[in-house]
Order: sequence, then structure tokens, then C-alpha cells
Amino acid sequence: MNILFIGGTGTISMAISRRLLEQGHNLYLLNRGSSNKRLSAYQNCIEIIADIHDEADVKEKLDGINFDAVCDFIAFVPEHLERDVRLFAKKTKQFIFISSASAYQKPLSDYRVSEATPLANPYWEYSRNKIACEDYLMQVYRETGFPVTIVRPSHTYDKRSVPLGVHGKNGSFQVVKRIMEEKPVIIHGDGTSLWTMTHQSDFAEAFIGLVGNIHAIGEAVQITSDESLSWNQIYQTIADTLGVTLKPYHVSSDFLDRCSEYNFRGSLTGDKANSVVFDNTKLKRLVPGFVAKKRFDQGIRETIFYVLSHPLLQKEDPDFDAWCDKVISTLDVAAEKIKG
Repeated sequence: MNILFIGGTGTISMAISRRLLEQGHNLYLLNRGSSNKRLSAYQNCIEIIADIHDEADVKEKLDGINFDAVCDFIAFVPEHLERDVRLFAKKTKQFIFISSASAYQKPLSDYRVSEATPLANPYWEYSRNKIACEDYLMQVYRETGFPVTIVRPSHTYDKRSVPLGVHGKNGSFQVVKRIMEEKPVIIHGDGTSLWTMTHQSDFAEAFIGLVGNIHAIGEAVQITSDESLSWNQIYQTIADTLGVTLKPYHVSSDFLDRCSEYNFRGSLTGDKANSVVFDNTKLKRLVPGFVAKKRFDQGIRETIFYVLSHPLLQKEDPDFDAWCDKVISTLDVAAEKIKG
């Protein structure tokens, strides 16, 4: 197949790109070229160096090329999709939009989440924009037959970053460092809400099963693992992998939002603070035989080994570290005062 990825080198898309290339598909990567070197060794990888926001330039560079599937990994607002429809309405048999499972109703009326769960998130603009994108694409599908497939990932991770609930602007390594140093580590809520982590290799297998799949046209499909873990279990698994004692410090998500600059209202109240258990029946019907194979303890072992072996991925965040200490000490003092 001839497949075009807009983006194609991120956490979710890199594993998909590699697998499609290994399967012999012609994969066109449309991006600015800064991260393509990990894929450029494949002869069937065709780079189109362009800024997708320069519509005229992209249209010129794609002239005469048609695709079996186009996927936009970097569309976040309806205007991005309006541009994509103009560019690809007559150039592709399938258009895949990457939405987000964070678009599902918050708070949830039922912790079991399927594609039938309402889309409504008053806490996070990112999620509301994804909902607006979905609404636009489904309207175009109904009115013109534009061959859209909507994919909703949840928390997908790779070997380059340890997935966590509460971290600063430089990513999660500072939290990993606190765990290694056996310092108190902030866990939102009481740590018992359920969450789902999906390894990028499992996501890639399911996603590829949707590419070129005529039964996926006009459908929204969530792709996640079937494994549910509490946040306490997630942090404990990381500590066990590091061979240290975890010192959890539980703080309400609402409090974290009110005393920080890290937009926890969206990422926690609008997402990770909610228990979710995904029902992947629809995905397994569309991709017969699919099953997520990598348990979290297996995937996180690979991730931690890789991060600790690559100093460039160890981005420290002293401001966030100091903020954690301040939150913890303030709450400790408050507790002592209340006890009298």
C-alpha cells in the first residue's frame, strides 16, 4: 500500500512506521524532517519535507500521488482537519485521525469505557478540541463520504519515557530520580483509581490492522491494552524494577491543580484521576486475533533500562523537584497543626 503519515515519528507513530516499512509498504512521511533519521535507512521510506500548515506547498509536493491511507498524527483543532479534507478528499481511500480517549465523558457515569461512551470533557481544552475534530470529520463523512476512521489512544508509552501521573514540564525523569533516591513521591488521589497503560508495540499492531480496513471506514475505535492497574501498582512496579522502596505521598488531584502551574486540571481531573477500564470488543472485531501482549511490568522494565542507559533522556527538573518538596512539607505542617 501507499501510506502517508503526517508526522510519523512520535511516541505513538514511530513503532507503526517501522512495522509498516518492515512489511514492505511504501510509507511517505510528511514532516519537517528533523526526526526522520531513525527511519531513513528503509528504501521504501519516502520523505516529503514540508510544513503541513503551508497548504499550498504541501499540495504542490503531493501532486500526482494518491494513497491507500493517510494518517494525521498532529491534528489538534478542526481547522487542521478542514485543511486535510481539502488536501486529501480525492487523494486517499482512507483518512485516519488520531483523537484521544481523554475525550470521553468526565466524570464518567460508568468506569467501563467503550466507543459508545459519550464525549464530553469540561476540564481539558485539548480534549474538547479533539471532540470538535471528531464532530467535524463525522459530519463530512455523512455529507460527502470522506473515508474517515477515528482512533482513540489512551496512555501509550515507549522506551524513551517512563509513563507517570504527576510530573513537571521536563517529563517524568525527575520523578524517577525521586523514586531512586527513595524520596517521597506524589501520587494523585489515594492511588486506587484504575488506569490503563499501552505499550507502543501493541498499539502499532492494532493500528496496522485498521489501515486499509474497509470495515473501519466511518468508525471510531479505541486502542488500549486490556490490563487495568491502580496508580499505586504503577508506581510500585516502577520502584520494584529500580530495586528501591517506594515512598508514596498521596495528594488530592484538586489540591494539586489549585497549587500548581502544571495544568493538572486537564491531565488529572480531566483524565488520569478517573478510573477507566476499556472495553476493546469493537477493536477485536475489526482486527480479529488482536491481543495486547506486553504487560506493564515487562514494558516498563525495558523503558527504565533504556532511559537509564541514555543520559540525554535523563532531563532533570529542579523546579518541579522543589515544588514536590514544598507541597509535601506544607501538607505535613498542616496535618501537625490540625492534630494540635
